[in-house]
Amino acid sequence: MEPFSPTGSGSEPDDFFTFEMGEYTAKFPVDREYVSNHMWAKSESEGICKFGLTSYAVRLLQDVYFLDWLVEPPVGIVSRQHMGSIESKKAESDLFSPAAGQLVELNESVLDDPSLINAEPYEGGWLFAMRLADESGLMNPQGYSEHLVKAWEVAQRTIKGQANL
Repeated sequence: MEPFSPTGSGSEPDDFFTFEMGEYTAKFPVDREYVSNHMWAKSESEGICKFGLTSYAVRLLQDVYFLDWLVEPPVGIVSRQHMGSIESKKAESDLFSPAAGQLVELNESVLDDPSLINAEPYEGGWLFAMRLADESGLMNPQGYSEHLVKAWEVAQRTIKGQANL
């Protein structure tokens, strides 16, 4: 299976690659980088990146309805630091920092209306912005596509195990 097959020229903002999750097709913009915890990172000004959940994560969570942060900007954070939690129809999950750096902004709009994460995961549904100390944990779209293949195998085993209870 060829996991990475982008559409478009690679230079337009709506260019993406897809990943089949059973009957659902998840889309991922090629204009950003990705993290193994299924967050995307988009470079903004002055070395700051915005982060949000990928359509893969949103699909697994289904219908996000609550978001809570344990940290407030500006604050230094370490990689994998517990930052908050998210609740959805399917699960309650902790949110961890995708990298080390300084948290500079929380998206107040998603705090007021967490359903933006479901509706606009790559635009209005972004979670936070941070100045990265190290970008080594970020993957290009092709690297993330390869990671998705492995992650999907684990997710399917987990789902099947839950269904057999």
